Amino acid sequence: MKNIEKYTHSFNDIDPADFTVMAVDDVPANVMLVNMMLTRAGFNVVKTTDPTEVMALAKEHQPDLFLLDILMPKMDGYQLAEQLKGDPELALVPIIFLTAYEDKESMVRGFQVGASDYLTKPFEPDILLARVRSQLKLVASRNIIEAQNENLKEIIYGRDKMYSVIAHDLRSPLGTIKMSLKAMEDMMRMMNVDEMITELVVESGKQVGELFSLLDNLLKWTKSMTGTLKVVKQEFEISTVVTGMLDIYKSIAGQKGLSLRIDDNFVESKVIADVDMCNTVLRNLLSNAIKFSSEGKEVLISCKVEGEFAVLGVHDQGCGISEEDQAKLFKKETHFSKYGTAREEGSGLGLILCKNFAEMIGGDLVLHSEVGKGSSFYLYVPLKAD
Repeated sequence: MKNIEKYTHSFNDIDPADFTVMAVDDVPANVMLVNMMLTRAGFNVVKTTDPTEVMALAKEHQPDLFLLDILMPKMDGYQLAEQLKGDPELALVPIIFLTAYEDKESMVRGFQVGASDYLTKPFEPDILLARVRSQLKLVASRNIIEAQNENLKEIIYGRDKMYSVIAHDLRSPLGTIKMSLKAMEDMMRMMNVDEMITELVVESGKQVGELFSLLDNLLKWTKSMTGTLKVVKQEFEISTVVTGMLDIYKSIAGQKGLSLRIDDNFVESKVIADVDMCNTVLRNLLSNAIKFSSEGKEVLISCKVEGEFAVLGVHDQGCGISEEDQAKLFKKETHFSKYGTAREEGSGLGLILCKNFAEMIGGDLVLHSEVGKGSSFYLYVPLKAD
């Protein structure tokens, strides 16, 4: 965690001892005068009469502010300012020109090469100190913001890492419970166990399945956020993803009185993408289609080719999504979630993950929906180049 205590009072004033000012002037008397004024005020000062030494001295002492003369031999103040602003490590360090040039053109050029302020000689000591303090207050404020941002990034990374560990550690036992409940359901049906008890086991299996899917989404989302999830692209037939998911979700749809089928005009396509990401997207889309559809309706899976993409579609005849809600679906900050037609709960994470994965494989996820008529989600997957 970055320490910001040294800057905490900077919004009202600064502690001069926390800051270093570099004074550059080819006239030794001028440098000594500025040095005396600043050191008396409590600032750390680095001084030189040779502008060609500035870059090396700046790298060594990391000043918070430059005071530059303009008319100097070897390299004038404008050239030196351009050199400083061209260095990534020094570009944000403010520059105040201290010069005898009073004309408008010199002042304008000074600001054009990156100066933050411009003061003409002879100057009043109080005015110089006021200008220096003003610039260093801005520096201190920027340092606070940068430190807070870095600390926030560390906190978020730690949170996401914790989510990832929790999700990973829970998936294994939940997977075992899920398989055990399915085995119990099959055995109970074979043994003609009381239907009410069997339904309790079936419902428990559904709940565990939803929780397992949620944890899987959470694990993949946190890996994506922390940069540990890698895209592994390979060639495959789009139907292999659809067939696998169809076997899983046909029975789930049947339990809700829905039909799930592949469109008669399904276009077989060879794509190049991450299979696991495509599976995750289709799983979430099918789960949502079933969740928001009522008994007797149909969920359809289609595929067509548009330009360089295979477009995998999941279409439902459910309640549809309003335009206002559509704008919230793919945004992390809104965390949008609604109950399904049978009061199924959602995390609001699935579609955000789907959108993210679609973009990571070089495609997109597009929604068309109308309230009362249903929704169609289209996953764009890059085709294999011929």
